[in-house]
Amino acid sequence: MKDRITYREQTDQENILRLREVLSGMPSFVRDYFRAIDARSTTRTRISYAYDLRIFFEFLKAQNPLYKEQELRDFTLEDLNLLTARDLEEYMEYLKLYDAPENGHGSSGRYSNGLSGIKRKLSSLRSLFTYLYKNEMITVNPTALIDMPKIREKNIIRLDPDETAILLDYVENCGQVLTGRALSYYRKTRERDIALLTLLLGTGIRVSECVGLDLEDLDFRNNGIRIVRKGGNESMIFFGEEVEQALKNYLEARKGVRACPGHEHALFYSTQRKRLTVKAVENLVEKYASAVTIKHITPHKLRSTYGTTLYKETGDIYLVADVLGHKDVNTTRRHYAAMDDERRRSAAKAVKLREK
Repeated sequence: MKDRITYREQTDQENILRLREVLSGMPSFVRDYFRAIDARSTTRTRISYAYDLRIFFEFLKAQNPLYKEQELRDFTLEDLNLLTARDLEEYMEYLKLYDAPENGHGSSGRYSNGLSGIKRKLSSLRSLFTYLYKNEMITVNPTALIDMPKIREKNIIRLDPDETAILLDYVENCGQVLTGRALSYYRKTRERDIALLTLLLGTGIRVSECVGLDLEDLDFRNNGIRIVRKGGNESMIFFGEEVEQALKNYLEARKGVRACPGHEHALFYSTQRKRLTVKAVENLVEKYASAVTIKHITPHKLRSTYGTTLYKETGDIYLVADVLGHKDVNTTRRHYAAMDDERRRSAAKAVKLREK
C-alpha cells in the first residue's frame, strides 16, 4: 500500500479543485473543451488555460454593453460566432492594462501584460476556438486570422563564474556580518540555503522541480536526484561532489527538524517546518544574489548559469537540452548558441590571409 502522497500528486489535486471552481462559472462548451484536453495536458496547464479564458469572457462582459448584465456561464456558441478578428485585436489591446472584477476570491484589481503574457492568453483562446471549430460547434474561427505577438529574444542574464563563487562564499560566511534576528534566522537556515543554491547551480533544475523533491528522491550511491519534469515525465539528474557535500551537510542539520504533518517527506523545509514554496525559493535567491551583484538574479537565472557553463565546457547542445529537460533542442540553441560568438572570434583570429 502506498504510504505517501508525492508533491506532484498533491499539486495535481489542488489544481483539479481550483479548476473545478473556475469552470463552475464558465459556459458549458468551455467545460467540454477541458474534458477533451484532460488526457493530453497537465493540471498546471489546464488551470492556466482556465484563468486565461475567464479573462476573455470577462473582457466580453466588460466591453460589450449587450453582455453587461450577463453571467459568464451564460455565454453561448452563437455569441462566439459573432466575434471577428477586430474583436480579438481589441482584446489584445485590453490585455495590456485591465481591471479584473471582484469575483469573491480576492482576485480583483488592475493587471497588465507584456508581449509574452498576451501571447500566452491568445494561445489559450486559439486552442479553445480550434477545438470548437474542428468539432463544428462554431462556424468561424477568428483566432486563425490574428498574428501572434512577436517576442524579441533577450540576452541571457546569468552569473559569471567568479560571481557564482562569490555568491556561494557569501551564503557560507555572511553570518559574520549579521546581528540580532537576522543572525538567528541565518543560523537556522544556513545549511539549507547552501544546499539549495548549490543544487540549483550544480544541476540546472527548475525551481518547481526543486521544491517538489522528497527525501526518497535522493540517490547518493549514484549521486543523482529523481525529479518530475514540467510535462510530468520522471528523470534522473546527476550531481557532482560539491552538491553531494552540501546536501549531506544539510541532511545532518535537518535531522533536528520535526516536520508538520503532511510534510514529513519534503527535502527542503521552511522555518515553519513545511515544504518550501516556489515563492520562498525566489525570495531566498533574490536576497542572497542582491548582496553580491547588481544583476536581477532569479532561480531561472541560476538555471541559465548552469546551462551556459555546461555548454561552454562541453560544446554539446544536445547534452545541454537533455539535462535541462528541453523537449526541442532548438529551444536550447536559441538560448545558448550566443555562446558561439566567442568561438567565432577565435575563428577570425585563426585564419591568416598573408604570412607576415
